[in-house]
Amino acid sequence: MKLQPIFILGIFLLTACTSDPKKETSEIRTPAKGSAYHLATVVPSGVATMIKLPAQLSAYEEVSIFPKVNGYVKQVYVDIGSVVHTGELLMLLDAPETEQATVQAREKYARARADFAIDKEHFQRLLEASATAGAISPLDLSTARAKMEADSSLANAEKTNWSMQQTMQGYLRVIAPFNGVITERNVHPGALVSAEAKDKPMLELKEVDHLRLQVDIPESIAGTFMTKDTVSFITSAFPGKRVKGFISRKSDNVNAQFRSERVEIDVQNKAGKLAPGMYADVVLYSKGNADALSVPRAALVISTERKYVIAVRNGHTLKVDVLSGNETADQVEVFGQLTSGDRVIANANDEIKEGIAIHDPGK
Repeated sequence: MKLQPIFILGIFLLTACTSDPKKETSEIRTPAKGSAYHLATVVPSGVATMIKLPAQLSAYEEVSIFPKVNGYVKQVYVDIGSVVHTGELLMLLDAPETEQATVQAREKYARARADFAIDKEHFQRLLEASATAGAISPLDLSTARAKMEADSSLANAEKTNWSMQQTMQGYLRVIAPFNGVITERNVHPGALVSAEAKDKPMLELKEVDHLRLQVDIPESIAGTFMTKDTVSFITSAFPGKRVKGFISRKSDNVNAQFRSERVEIDVQNKAGKLAPGMYADVVLYSKGNADALSVPRAALVISTERKYVIAVRNGHTLKVDVLSGNETADQVEVFGQLTSGDRVIANANDEIKEGIAIHDPGK
């Protein structure tokens, strides 16, 4: 009587050890009863989303002003923060050598022009005399013509040299190329400046009442934005103030390193509250790609090797590689070998294998 419990326990263990393992595995891989896999339908729809990207303000126009000729700084009429206008005199340089070269070039041109006038007069007289047969030999006439033409070329060359020296002398007056603000000054009266040295500019001029907001948009969504699209941004200097602008230009070029496209927004800054170099957070509203398909966010599986969704085709699982676009907490755009109406596992993960039999109650 005491052996009966032991005997029953032995029968139970024997039954457990001889059960079919394939049948248990099949039940795990094929959840026929209230499937552990939730299925969703692929729908043709872009995903609208809001994106926040870092950006930086820069001057609409800016220039580093270097000397065009060697000389001494005679006078500086501006300083950091000076507001200047197009054509305004900023600096005056002194270069005695340039002034002397201009005078010499003018005198050389005057002498060459006088020589040409004499030779021209001489040739004209010989030409008139040659009308009388035997009065002037053809050789003398040809020689006079050649000398006149040579002196004409020399006079033109001296005139060009004089004009060039006048231009170089004009560089002694440094003028503003556009309206703006002086943001950097590195010279003072008496300083020697050189046209060859390009290490540090004499002055830095920036246009600040009109700025550029430069932002790099990821390649995956850059195509959904067009010029004239409105955007808004917040600067670190004024965190509570949102400023609006519009996309003025696109680079139409994707940076190979960062996989992004540079976009610029024109920003009017008549009040002068913003400044070049300020950082900003740009808020972009992407309407989504009209050609995209969308699936639940949890249906997208991202591994170290690939990005895919698990589709259910002919009752079995199949991994389909995709590219993703806009996404929210619930939905994501996908591009790949999918069509509208396909069924995918909505709660996918990289542990789900291909070829698993799935019962789709939706079909």
